Amino acid sequence: MDIREDFKSGYAAMIGRPNVGKSTLMNRLIGQKIAITSSKPQTTRNRIQTVYTSDEGQIVFLDTPGIHKAKNKLGEYMIKSADGVLKDVDVVLWLVEASDHIGPMDRQIAARLKGLNVPVILVINKIDTVKRDELLKIIDVHRGLCDFAEVVPVSALSGDNTDTLIEQIFKYLPYGMPFFDEDTITDQPERQITAELIREKALKCLDEEIPHGIAVTVERMDYKPDIVHIDATIICEKDSHKGMIIGKQGQMLKKIGSAARYEIERLLDNRVNLKLWVKVKKDWRDSDVLLKNFGYDSKNLSE
Repeated sequence: MDIREDFKSGYAAMIGRPNVGKSTLMNRLIGQKIAITSSKPQTTRNRIQTVYTSDEGQIVFLDTPGIHKAKNKLGEYMIKSADGVLKDVDVVLWLVEASDHIGPMDRQIAARLKGLNVPVILVINKIDTVKRDELLKIIDVHRGLCDFAEVVPVSALSGDNTDTLIEQIFKYLPYGMPFFDEDTITDQPERQITAELIREKALKCLDEEIPHGIAVTVERMDYKPDIVHIDATIICEKDSHKGMIIGKQGQMLKKIGSAARYEIERLLDNRVNLKLWVKVKKDWRDSDVLLKNFGYDSKNLSE
């Protein structure tokens, strides 16, 4: 492969506990919403690959599911997805919240990182929630966990210090050629992003009523010059959940559809006619067949 001496390119993996802001940070860095976000943990289920390109070089970001204790086959898939990313990247970004509390999962992640032959950047997120003297204490507490190449405090929400983070990532990337065209921002197909946007809106609209036992499949995306017709199904595990998702006189399903349609129209830059259905697939999170049908195929992950 040719090498450009004025251009750096490489892969950066984002790891961390659930709900530390990995997806929000990735969306912020690339300047567009690709990964879905939610206040609920374990929102991201697949590896999501996005691309940041500038005159200096190209960073391919890999957002991973939050590392947690698996409770079903879906959870096992998510952990394997996160672990598989770390093997072939140029730099690892470990995201933590701006807190001086070090939990068991943090120590578990630190133990995994110590065995890597890859520079690790500690990214302390949500610095907008703490004062400067508190931040210094947080940095000091975390330094003892791992031999970090850099420590970069940021706010994914406001964008504070994210430019510095980009600079530090480039510092550890090799010189080379771009992996993707400069206009590319993700390798995710529009159908998959659409399904994830619908799932995000379902999670937010349903609040705490229904846990993570939902998935979304997109059966049809019919592109017309002035409108895109989309048929999608929300999958849940219980009949009682189906009733909650549909809501009284279909109001909840309409609310989810309206919120999702707005985001999908921004993504596709076109009007969208979105039709939603709800189906019950009992215990789908523990079914290898259904997990594969819904896009969570562990055979596609690195061993």
